Amino acid sequence: MPTLSLRFDLRNPGISGTDMTERYRAALDMAEWADQRGFATVLLSEHHGSEDGYLPSSLTMAAAVAARTERVRIVIAALVGSFHDPLRLAEDAAVVDLISGGRLDLVIAGGYVRSEFDMFGADIRKRPSRTTETIETLRNAWSGKPFPYRGRSVQVTPAPANGGPSLAIGGGSLAAARRAVDLGVGFLAPDAPTWNLYREEAARQGKPDPGPYSGGGVAFFHLCEDPERGWQQIAPYALHESNSYGKWLSEAADAIGVYQVAADVDELRATGQYRVLTPAQLEGELRADPHRVLMFHPMMGGIPPELGWKSLRLFEQHVLPRLDKDAERPADTPC
Repeated sequence: MPTLSLRFDLRNPGISGTDMTERYRAALDMAEWADQRGFATVLLSEHHGSEDGYLPSSLTMAAAVAARTERVRIVIAALVGSFHDPLRLAEDAAVVDLISGGRLDLVIAGGYVRSEFDMFGADIRKRPSRTTETIETLRNAWSGKPFPYRGRSVQVTPAPANGGPSLAIGGGSLAAARRAVDLGVGFLAPDAPTWNLYREEAARQGKPDPGPYSGGGVAFFHLCEDPERGWQQIAPYALHESNSYGKWLSEAADAIGVYQVAADVDELRATGQYRVLTPAQLEGELRADPHRVLMFHPMMGGIPPELGWKSLRLFEQHVLPRLDKDAERPADTPC
């Protein structure tokens, strides 16, 4: 059985023709749908000052998701430490964690979009130290006890559930991987080679092996009975997403990512980063690789909610029942 995950960044470019309130409500409905169908995680991404309205307040959205769900874990990937006051972040995250009953996970990143650093007046050169300070402050704060912070004694209450959210560092460099090992937290890598840097650093420091890469990556898929028609429907949004991320990455000297600026939809389609599949094709892929992480991004790049729902419903009606039957079948029963 694959690990099922649902992702939102809530981009809403003008081409979508969607009201932002409608998009937010659809995301919450989809999160509830996923929770009721055995999904493992709902992942929220955060950026700031984006023209297309990219989700800027992921903790607020996480609280809303927590109130609409019961089992699914809520992952924020990622919060940029440089843009958040560590103490306020500790308080806000603790409250969201309590609302969720201990289902919140946080990934702290250094950030790479220069315009965001300009927006917050943050020094991009201090990313490593701010990331470390954020991780250490969150850990100390969630103990519920007084602790030293910037030369004074502080205390954050109430304490979160069960010791607080899990913490990880997100990044695409050896420095980020090393920082995660040094701090004893998880690591969210953009690809297998970067994850292997984390494993190698853990081994070098005599820390437990985190195991092989199991990330789902960021490749997008959309389900449709007619793949050609489906591609025409999602292509403008794929081009918007890839070019938006690609522009940010091209302007950053040290960022790693799979997105690129494409001249047109044909060039983008040739990369294989965005795919349209029939339910039968997806089922075949899952039979060949039954333990993969399957990441749904139903409103990618501004896809209208109704189109995103069509993809989710096809999965629910034609793929999920077969996966459930396979999970119930004894291991020694021939297919």
